[in-house]
Amino acid sequence: MAKPLTDQEKRRQISIRGIVGVENVAELKKGFNRHLHFTLVKDRNVATPRDYFFALAHTVRDHLVGRWIRTQQYYYEKCPKKIRDGWQVEEADDWLRHGNPWEKARPEFMLPVHFYGKVEHTKTGTKWIDTQVVLALPYDTPVPGYMNNTVNTMRLWSARAPNDFNLRDFNVGDYIQAVLDRNLAENISRVLYPNDNFFEGKELRLKQEYFVVAATLQDVIRRFKASKFGSTDNAKTTFDAFPDQVAIQLNDTHPALAIPELMRIFVDIEKLPWSKAWEITQKTFAYTNHTVLPEALERWPVDLVEKLLPRHLQIIYEINQKHLDRIAALFPKDVDRLRRMSLIEEEGGKRINMAHLCIVGSHAVNGVAKIHSDIVKTQVFKDFSELEPDKFQNKTNGITPRRWLLLCNPGLAELIAEKIGEDYVKDLSQLTKLHSFVGDDVFLRELSNVKQENKLKFSQFLEKEYKVKINPSSMFDVHVKRIHEYKRQLLNCLHVVTMYNRIKKDPKKLFVPRTVIIGGKAAPGYHMAKMIIKLITSVADVVNNDPMVGSKLKVIFLENYRVSLAEKVIPATDLSEQISTAGTEASGTGNMKFMLNGALTIGTMDGANVEMAEEAGEENLFIFGMRVDDVAALDKKGYDAKEYYEALPELKLVIDQIDNGFFSPKQPDLFKDLINMLFYHDRFKVFADYEAYVKCQEKVSQLYMNPKAWNTMVLKNIAAAGKFSSDRTIKEYARDIWNMEPSDLKISLSSESSNGVNKANGK
Repeated sequence: MAKPLTDQEKRRQISIRGIVGVENVAELKKGFNRHLHFTLVKDRNVATPRDYFFALAHTVRDHLVGRWIRTQQYYYEKCPKKIRDGWQVEEADDWLRHGNPWEKARPEFMLPVHFYGKVEHTKTGTKWIDTQVVLALPYDTPVPGYMNNTVNTMRLWSARAPNDFNLRDFNVGDYIQAVLDRNLAENISRVLYPNDNFFEGKELRLKQEYFVVAATLQDVIRRFKASKFGSTDNAKTTFDAFPDQVAIQLNDTHPALAIPELMRIFVDIEKLPWSKAWEITQKTFAYTNHTVLPEALERWPVDLVEKLLPRHLQIIYEINQKHLDRIAALFPKDVDRLRRMSLIEEEGGKRINMAHLCIVGSHAVNGVAKIHSDIVKTQVFKDFSELEPDKFQNKTNGITPRRWLLLCNPGLAELIAEKIGEDYVKDLSQLTKLHSFVGDDVFLRELSNVKQENKLKFSQFLEKEYKVKINPSSMFDVHVKRIHEYKRQLLNCLHVVTMYNRIKKDPKKLFVPRTVIIGGKAAPGYHMAKMIIKLITSVADVVNNDPMVGSKLKVIFLENYRVSLAEKVIPATDLSEQISTAGTEASGTGNMKFMLNGALTIGTMDGANVEMAEEAGEENLFIFGMRVDDVAALDKKGYDAKEYYEALPELKLVIDQIDNGFFSPKQPDLFKDLINMLFYHDRFKVFADYEAYVKCQEKVSQLYMNPKAWNTMVLKNIAAAGKFSSDRTIKEYARDIWNMEPSDLKISLSSESSNGVNKANGK
């Protein structure tokens, strides 16, 4: 078999995109040498690969800077985990230790963020005093548009202790306390996703959420009030036009504190009347819900908020009082409705329901797939949608084809461009043109060849990283996403053991070879998710080392799953696992990435799978299992896992093997917690869908033995993937929520403008 081309070699063949195109190669080389010598102070005799990367990054950044500045001017004129012994182990990923060549610190725009303190009511207004101050230092990263000269800004914030923060301690000789205090302040931006099973973790998480919100809103208001581009002087004193120029999308509940923070700024600092401030705030914010799982909807303890942000708690109370007064007027004597719709929950200690705060403080609320938005509207927030039905809408998620096709799968991108032209890169709906090639045997073979090249390349990567011999002709069955009970990696694992048992029972029977690849990370404090990872790796140890199984079945758990690894595995995937319990997955975007890259989907009718089936035809996906109504009916009846365990011999064998220590002989009781959960506490009903899942997998294997039929279905899926472009999603947000019309205007560069002037003068 011919050695597959590297991504770099493949990209050289691509005549389109502009991702790899450079206006002047000689100029690029000159810039590279200049940065190597004068920025990094190195020559080629001593330069390391990292030095070469930084020199190249600085060179590319030079090409962005002009466009970046021009974009901002134009706007004026018109935000790792490893596996050890089968267990996930968190390790610090100090990714900034060598600096980041793409970012630019902006110390001139450093801002104070306040915590703790107390509230004082005076004749001149309410004041938040005696606070602890942490400084927010902005770092700007350029985000270039695709071939349009636009370079937008992503501004991130780093926490810094003010110089006087520990000066008192230093002055009295308490150097250790001074350093500890400084670290405490700067921890805010040092630790990602702190374990919030403990009070200290909860407090840090809440600090993080408020820190980025407070810094960003101060910055937004500064820019709104600025008299001219780049100015730090304030000019505007009225906020009537604020919602016309500022749109803030609350991405889940994590930035919900932006609502009381903006109210605090308007009322306490800018001295706006409450009613005016609230009107502007509601017009400014919109809320995207990303989950229907109750435990994922944030509820912050009132006593923690009172300690950390006392003024904000007062504002939330006032928002809630006015909200409940309105409900009481509309639904007299309906006390239960008041309880359900309150921002403050009373059961089990007072907590602030952040999703309710987001809904009340926003002018629009959306889910991220049709089925999810329906559940949000008719079940999770039913009371709110009955009150304001027009506030609720749907915005189905999308993915960028530039990264998730052109960059990660250049072979497929080029093949498509040869058939339908290059315009699909900016308009993914044009993929429907591929339907005309469904009967083209030559094209189907070319499609298969691209997939096989990607599989060969990825199998070489797996053999190198995991020391497991991979059969590149086997079906690559891939399940990569966060490890969570609702995503049902356990169901996949039970199927793996079922296949293993079938091979062992009859080794001579025809079996379609599979390489099952599972990857993802568990939250640091999520015990059951970590047990699931341990089970998968334990099963892999047995399966991969059984000589009777050989190359028929291999199991790989991808360590430290991340975007760069996704870019390798997704183009090589044959079968995409999207098997969450119906009604639990909001949307998913991995399902779209796999579809676009020529993988077939085995999945439930959940999240965006529903719309994928609508676009491609349900017959072109492997759909199995309970629907949302079936899950509800089973809940009403009562789910008894033992019924399925007793009725299905293969399932019983698998569970008994896990329970009796077959996959953990040195610790037979290792998976007792997991087995106990499956029998008595499984909200996601793994056993209920087991039989349908195994039968559907048999259909997958059967089709895989017919390459032409398989590739025909692959082509139909790619041709139907156009809806799932993030370009479409963002246009819908812009038009329906942000009240702005998307523009395809290409910003002219200053050099282009001056050339135009010279030509005009020449005439």
